[in-house]
Amino acid sequence: MGNRLGGGGFGPARGRRRAAASPDGGAAAPGGVDDGTAEAQGEAVRDPEAAARDICLRALTGAAKTRRQLEELLARKDIPDDVAASVLDRYSEVGLIDDAAFARAWVNSRQAGRGLSRRALKSELRAKGVDGEDAEEALALVDDQDEWDAARRLVARRVPGLRRVDRETAHRRLVGMLARKGYGSGLAAIVVREALDADWDDEDEATPAVAEVGLDAYLP
Repeated sequence: MGNRLGGGGFGPARGRRRAAASPDGGAAAPGGVDDGTAEAQGEAVRDPEAAARDICLRALTGAAKTRRQLEELLARKDIPDDVAASVLDRYSEVGLIDDAAFARAWVNSRQAGRGLSRRALKSELRAKGVDGEDAEEALALVDDQDEWDAARRLVARRVPGLRRVDRETAHRRLVGMLARKGYGSGLAAIVVREALDADWDDEDEATPAVAEVGLDAYLP
């Protein structure tokens, strides 16, 4: 009886396995999954301008982007600088890229939603490539009163959760929270003191007073 585990038996066939083919006829990525990276890179080499347009449109479909963000994205995709500049210039002309509008929307959303100060908002805009006049015009939408109101709302939401700790600890944590939002120490100290004073006054009013009773009340 021959060895059935050999070439003609019941066991697995010997020899090197052939890599599975991808749908376009090439070799598949490791694990048999084609992630499209090679195809995208090949397209960028054949027609970098078309690839740049496609990359930008895909990025802009999800959310607005600044010119700097798109520049960085195209650079990561190995799009030549001159091609990237040409495509971005064209998209700016037709209004698909508008750093000023992006800055206004960003400031409105982040100031109302997270209560950030102008200093924090300016830092975020700079990180996204919006600076100079576009940033200053957007930041002008937030005035001093807006900052005070936002800081008070932030503190008011946190105070109830800090009633279990002493006042000094509560004060330190609240001031630290406002500092992380970009508020200065002076404003933070005033807002926190006001909030803690009001909260302590409320607790005192809620606690029923104990009437003072003279010793004669206990006499028969």
